[in-house]
Amino acid sequence: MNILEFTLLVWIGSFAAGFLGSLTGLGGGVVIVPLLTSVFGVDIRYAIGASLVSVIATSSGAASTYIKKGFTNLRLGMFLEVATTIGAIFGATIATFVSVKALTIVLAIVLLYSAYLSQQPKPEYPESELTNSLATHLKLNSTYPTPNGLMPYQVHSVPAGFGVMAIAGVISGLLGIGSGAFKVLAMDQAMRVPFKVSTTTSNFTIGVTAAASAGVYLARGYIDPGLSMPVMLGVLPGALLGARVLVGAKTKVLRIIFSLVLVLMAFKMVYNHLI
Repeated sequence: MNILEFTLLVWIGSFAAGFLGSLTGLGGGVVIVPLLTSVFGVDIRYAIGASLVSVIATSSGAASTYIKKGFTNLRLGMFLEVATTIGAIFGATIATFVSVKALTIVLAIVLLYSAYLSQQPKPEYPESELTNSLATHLKLNSTYPTPNGLMPYQVHSVPAGFGVMAIAGVISGLLGIGSGAFKVLAMDQAMRVPFKVSTTTSNFTIGVTAAASAGVYLARGYIDPGLSMPVMLGVLPGALLGARVLVGAKTKVLRIIFSLVLVLMAFKMVYNHLI
């Protein structure tokens, strides 16, 4: 395979990753890292470096669309970014001292557990419940558009969600996946935020988290421009297309796609690196 063929194939794979990342709130990195390591044989640390660049592109491409449509909860996203940014810097700092096998095992566990949690029954339009005093004080409650008009929702378990977000930041820095899986699940399961709001707010926040991690990887020489450029150029248009599709998609379908992508990537990485 020559350089041109390699670049073209990486671009196609990155386009698909950007589309899925935008649609599910995962950020694309959850597909990029297994794709580069399993299919193209790229060292996992360089794959993570390219993935972090792609996550920033995904977030930038999709976030503007979601904010215009009224899905993204900006106040909630900025509040949770405090936890994820701190975690991301810590995760990126220790990543270069962890073995490739350990990184692979951690990523597979994260993917499978995320897929399991995302399929737990939950109504598409949660009923209005008692307000949470901390969420009310921080003005985190909001509304989002549905076919029946704007639907209000309440944010719950703010401390628990903040804690999970800190873990999500560590995973982002350690694995370069944008930690979208944990971010979506923290908002969807722990904080009981509607799934579409969770995915769109996750897309908004992952760029900041990835930027914090990318600085550490850049300083350590793990971001290769020749690899990162086709990844970024593929992810960005994929993310924009995914943002358009999500607006009219069914929540149940999004959850199924979310879970399938996670399970497939987990088994692929385990098969290639551990068997």
